[in-house]
Amino acid sequence: MVMERAVVKRSTKTIQLTMIQAITDGLRTMLQEDERVLVLGEDVGKNGGVFRATEGLYEQFGEDRIIDTPLSEAGIIGASIGMAVNGFKPVAEIQFLGFIYPAYEQIMTHVSRIRMRTMGKYSVPMVIRAPYGAGIRAPEVHSDSVEALFTHMPGIKVVCPSSAYDAKGLMIAAIEDPDPVLFLESMRIYRASREEVPEGKYTVEIGKGKKLLDGSDVTLIAWGAMVPVTMKAAEQAKTQGINCDVIDLRTLYPIDKDIIAESVQKTGRAVIVHEAHQTGGLGNDIVSIINDTSFLYMKSPIERVTGFDVPVPLFALEDHYLPTPQRVLKAIEKVVNF
Repeated sequence: MVMERAVVKRSTKTIQLTMIQAITDGLRTMLQEDERVLVLGEDVGKNGGVFRATEGLYEQFGEDRIIDTPLSEAGIIGASIGMAVNGFKPVAEIQFLGFIYPAYEQIMTHVSRIRMRTMGKYSVPMVIRAPYGAGIRAPEVHSDSVEALFTHMPGIKVVCPSSAYDAKGLMIAAIEDPDPVLFLESMRIYRASREEVPEGKYTVEIGKGKKLLDGSDVTLIAWGAMVPVTMKAAEQAKTQGINCDVIDLRTLYPIDKDIIAESVQKTGRAVIVHEAHQTGGLGNDIVSIINDTSFLYMKSPIERVTGFDVPVPLFALEDHYLPTPQRVLKAIEKVVNF
């Protein structure tokens, strides 16, 4: 297994954390270090957030820095813009990514454009946290996976960790970034596993993917909750003598084209896995990247394993909607046996 991590500063002490605990730890680290950092959103204060991502922060830092807001996503983002251009570093929580649509106008029209609009006089150093994805039996609109709406929006970076280590490091990097960052959090893996996470401050570089497994036969590309699904498929493929390169993109915009090209040029085959709808999904952009950089290296057509082009269904069909290790393995076999 290969673990490629870009680290700026790292403590020698570690602690076992889930991904949600690592996000909380990243927020706490930056709140302690920089008094300009604020957290705001619905129920982030006294209640500690709907998923307890901000638990304990209200008691530690007070109501002036951990701010409960009205139920208005447009208001949360609008207020954060005003704070950001006036020297603060707000971290705004949208309870579910599917609730972000009322704030989309603010993000598209203002958050992503102010640096350009002011010719660099102002930047917008803010983070928008948004839990997303299916698999937790949530009601309608709570499980949307619409990351492609934002990767199509120049001026905002989009990150999506799949592990506790990366979640804390990317959170700190996002807060320190001078430009806005959408921080996507896969709810399905919030508490799915624990990992050794350094105490104190360290960063994971935005814009860099990570290779999780080294193989020579096929490249598997995923992010968020689809990473453990893809890893299981790679393990099953290995029992058939198929060795997979597994890449966790971590950052969806700007995407790490180099890690994709290097892997695909080695294996000559690619399977892309995401839970968003296939039409208009980020997988299409990755196919274009492979065609642009590595077309002459390909031994078979690229396969995509995705969600279906329907709204995320309710409970009885939710598991059928999501990619599974079996669906990914079928795609692996198809490209290898082409």
